[in-house]
Amino acid sequence: MTDLEFLTQAEALLKAVETQCDQINEDLDIDLDNQRVGSMVTLTFHDRSQIVINLQKPLHEVWMAAKSGGYHYKWQNNSWQDTKGQGEFFSHLSEQASLHAKQTLVFKI
Repeated sequence: MTDLEFLTQAEALLKAVETQCDQINEDLDIDLDNQRVGSMVTLTFHDRSQIVINLQKPLHEVWMAAKSGGYHYKWQNNSWQDTKGQGEFFSHLSEQASLHAKQTLVFKI
């Protein structure tokens, strides 16, 4: 994967997260704030807990930090896959965001 290919796919991921946060706020009675600074998106929940998603450009990875720990993803087979073989980014984000929000939240591409 070239740097340009990585940036194209990673930017699409960050934009999808931002857009879906806005949609979740419209559809559900939830206070989910998302703030983007450069290549990092921070999701802040009602209890002030956070999920941080950021790009690791030299490694061509997307990293996510949540209550349960840190996760690393690489673009493989047309999706962002956990580098330890533990699944796909949006599935993990849905799971982690649901834990933070204490209600079911769904993120997808």
